[in-house]
Amino acid sequence: MGEIIENSAVSYAPVVLFTYKRLSTLEQTIQALQANSLAKDTELYIFSDGPKYKEDEAIVNNIRSYIKSVAGFKKVQVFEATVNKGLASSIIDGVTQIMQFSETVIVLEDDLLTTPNFLSFMNACLAKYKTMEQVFSVSAYSFNLGVVSGYLDDAYLLNRGWSWGWATWKGRWKTIDWEVKDYPSFVKDANRKRGFANGGSDLNKMLEKQMNGKLDSWAIRWFYHQFKVGGLTVYPILSKINNNGFDQDATHTTGSSTRYLPMMDTSYENEFRLPELVKVSVEYQDRFKQKMGLKARIISKIETLLKQIFS
Repeated sequence: MGEIIENSAVSYAPVVLFTYKRLSTLEQTIQALQANSLAKDTELYIFSDGPKYKEDEAIVNNIRSYIKSVAGFKKVQVFEATVNKGLASSIIDGVTQIMQFSETVIVLEDDLLTTPNFLSFMNACLAKYKTMEQVFSVSAYSFNLGVVSGYLDDAYLLNRGWSWGWATWKGRWKTIDWEVKDYPSFVKDANRKRGFANGGSDLNKMLEKQMNGKLDSWAIRWFYHQFKVGGLTVYPILSKINNNGFDQDATHTTGSSTRYLPMMDTSYENEFRLPELVKVSVEYQDRFKQKMGLKARIISKIETLLKQIFS
């Protein structure tokens, strides 16, 4: 059982927010973040991607007009890309840029709704596991995995990261090989592929698509690097994130959202009991694998198909 971590014990990481052309969800993301108890003590850096098509210019301009009016934080700085970089390059470049002067970052996209204690949880974890390099990242989102009987901590650790509201440290981030130079040897190694799949039945196929140019994802490369170094991710039992992005304007989060509905934190507590031992929680890992297993993916695909038929 871990010690209780309070806000007063931590310093505050900057939030890096990435946006493209979803004004309505962006406004909701900002409003939820403004309601955080640590918002006024937190620096916010907003990266606005450039329009991919001529018809996107108007909405991108509207978004840039809006984000220039955002207040309620210690500092707000906006970065406007002159060309369309895409989500992967935007996140890799943006996080790397902020890491030039910050040892930590908290990362959001424009379709993520945070609880009022989101910043408190992320900062508490960043402080707690700063020197424990096996902890590679912090996830604010968690599947609804229920509560394991007798488990007293407010978080657990898994061998896979997640990309819906996350945080990390400069030292971990700068070690990533974004080109995945060892992929030719990895793809021939059945044992390593099985090991990677322990984090989810989707991972090997995602990495294959990435390396074949059929996917443009920073996250799968991040997950693969974490697997290589034996890194872990801290997750809250009660999710601090709800993904609001399952609609027709989404770039990556499309289809049925049923599988991803979290058990949200409605307590808004700002003190957390975090695990002392840096190891995978076997009970939560088993439940997570069920959510990311082949059966769950097939059900989700059927739900997505039905949604498309009847929408």
